[in-house]
Amino acid sequence: MSFATCGRRRRAGSLLGHPSAVPSRRVRSRLTRPATRATARAEGIRDWQLRHTDVERLSRDTYVPRSLSGEVTTRLAAALLTAPAGAVASHRTAAALWGLQIPMQEPTDQRVDLTVPLASRAESRRDRRVYRCDLLEGDVTRRRSLPVTTPERTWRDLAGVLQPGPLLAVTDQLLDDWCRLTDLEAQLAARPSGRGSARARTVLPLGNGRAESPMESVLRWLLHEAGVPAPVVQHLVHDGRGRLLGRADLAWPDRLLIVEFDGDVHRERSVFVKDLRRQNALVAEGWTVLRFSSADILGRPAAVITEILRALR
Repeated sequence: MSFATCGRRRRAGSLLGHPSAVPSRRVRSRLTRPATRATARAEGIRDWQLRHTDVERLSRDTYVPRSLSGEVTTRLAAALLTAPAGAVASHRTAAALWGLQIPMQEPTDQRVDLTVPLASRAESRRDRRVYRCDLLEGDVTRRRSLPVTTPERTWRDLAGVLQPGPLLAVTDQLLDDWCRLTDLEAQLAARPSGRGSARARTVLPLGNGRAESPMESVLRWLLHEAGVPAPVVQHLVHDGRGRLLGRADLAWPDRLLIVEFDGDVHRERSVFVKDLRRQNALVAEGWTVLRFSSADILGRPAAVITEILRALR
């Protein structure tokens, strides 16, 4: 061994004793918000930086930070950069901005929905669905600083693109948080014909703001469609001494039947244990309790209806 290297450590990564190359720190993208090529250049961001792995190109000339690309507000803000004047978030995107959950939708479809003036020549792209319609001033407001259709107008638009079950789920949520029944009735009266009018007219009388989950609403639609007597929504159940045993999602008190929808939260141990104890108490009081999951409602709806009808006899 050479005296020149005695007592010194060789740098790891080289069999010949040469020092290894120190990896350079990856340069982060300078893009921090939605942009077009022109707006990015105005901020000193060059074209090659828009091809950075941290940047996602949504459409022909819209770019967003990849870390924010999953947020509906980011994707909407990007689409509006190249949308015509008067473009407004509508349909499913408006529903997301209002905090509405729409069941039975394709989760991988991240396109934003825009309504543009009837005279516009804008077309749908891979990042947006375009609807043409001249909106009234009262149909548009702002949410999170972005232009969006009002809750009641959003409901009327969704009636044209959703099936009855998901539309009932939206109706229930709107009646709970944003609208009165008269608001939705007025919106339907303002647009009594056209796409979705018959569906809206059928679903609206079934709306109930007490519903607590979208899939519970879908189940109620299935029951209605099958001609099953309407249940009481969120029924309070008491024992023979007047003590509260719990609240049932759907109940037929005259038949002592309860139907519960179990979402993901019911898989948590603490909730599961509480559910078991409550069910035992209900059964002890003479109630029949049926429990269904989304796999049942979506995968075997006919069997679900059959079980409920059998229990009602």
